[in-house]
Amino acid sequence: MASRQEKSPNAYRTISEVAEAMDVPQHVLRFWESKFSQIKPMKRGGGRRYYSPEDVEVIQAIRTLLHEDGYTIKGAQKLLREQGVKNIVQHYVQGVGRAEKKAAEQPEAALSGTAEEPLITVSLKEELGQLREDLKNIQKKLKGELPK
Repeated sequence: MASRQEKSPNAYRTISEVAEAMDVPQHVLRFWESKFSQIKPMKRGGGRRYYSPEDVEVIQAIRTLLHEDGYTIKGAQKLLREQGVKNIVQHYVQGVGRAEKKAAEQPEAALSGTAEEPLITVSLKEELGQLREDLKNIQKKLKGELPK
C-alpha cells in the first residue's frame, strides 16, 4: 500500500483531516462553524468542506479556548470579538504569547500581568494541566471508576 504524501502547509484540508488533526469529531467542526463566523470553509459540490490554513489556525485556537482553557462558547465568542481573531490565533497557535515573550525578556515585569496580557507561562500551563488530570482522577475515584 502506498503511503500518503504529506500535504503542503498551504494546502486546503478536508473536514476529516482537520477533525483528526484537532482530535475532535467532524460534527463538532460543523457545530463550531455555526457558532463562530470566523470559520469559513470553502464548500464544493455536494457540500464538501475544505478548510484553508487560516481556518485551521482559527479552529485550533477555538479548540484550545474551549477544551484546554475552559472557555464557554459565549466566552470564546466574546474573546474573539473583543481581541480579534489575529491576536487570538497569534497567542494560541503561532507560538509564544505576548505575556510569555515579556516574561522571557523581563522576568520581573512578568510578575505584573495585565488584563490585555494575562500571565500564563508555559510552566504554569503545564502545572495547571497536571492539576486538571489529578482532579479528573479524583473525580473518577469518587465515581468508583478507579481503584482506590
